[in-house]
Amino acid sequence: MGTTQLESVPEPKYWHLRTVLTEALDSEFAVGEILPNERDLAARFGVARATLRQALEQLELEGRLQRRRGVGTTVAPPRMGVAVGTEQHAWPGTGEDAWQAVDCTLAEPPASVAEALETDREQAVHTVRRTRMTHGQPVAAELLYIPESSVPELTAIDAPSGAARARAVLRELHRLELEGSEGAVELGSANAGDAKELDRLPGAPVLVVTTRYLAGGRTAALSVATYRADTCRLTFGDSGGVEIHQGPEQRAS
Repeated sequence: MGTTQLESVPEPKYWHLRTVLTEALDSEFAVGEILPNERDLAARFGVARATLRQALEQLELEGRLQRRRGVGTTVAPPRMGVAVGTEQHAWPGTGEDAWQAVDCTLAEPPASVAEALETDREQAVHTVRRTRMTHGQPVAAELLYIPESSVPELTAIDAPSGAARARAVLRELHRLELEGSEGAVELGSANAGDAKELDRLPGAPVLVVTTRYLAGGRTAALSVATYRADTCRLTFGDSGGVEIHQGPEQRAS
């Protein structure tokens, strides 16, 4: 392995190193391969170890590297394609829904949720918590907010607590005629709850998919799904097979 000196560039040195390291990962290393230690890598690229650590941390955030205690830093596998919104006219929990119901609570919603649902803040809302796994790995956590008015026939006898109550709420929601849905995707940071669900550190980058379900001329349910940005890429449509291959300095996933 030769020695590569970084040229003078206007961008931060760690960011340029991150680009050079990305090229090396693509051409010299296989998935699961352990990288040389920090001392050797710093010597190869002619940088301080602090600069190297910044670049490695950035690549870990992007999902290109994985740090495993007792093993070292390894090349991460490609991101998993996770289908989102393939059924444009289906309620959550119907068809081939990949989510698993975990729990359900009834309480006053956050102000932003009440505003999105167009309900009073004091009006209780069912909050269904669901998780999504791919290849045995947690990739997403969802909070599904459903006003009591959307499931008026629900009773405590039918749904006492936990996952059973969550499934009962969804069954009642399916009685409504879905008129359509609206969605949006944005980049965010994992809060403490998301981090625990997704096996990540608080503040890790996530993709937040918000979906509003419409029935009876109003918002009948609101989904806020948080996806790991380091291990999955979201796909839309029936196939989700679109791939764009860019140079290392432009690659987004």
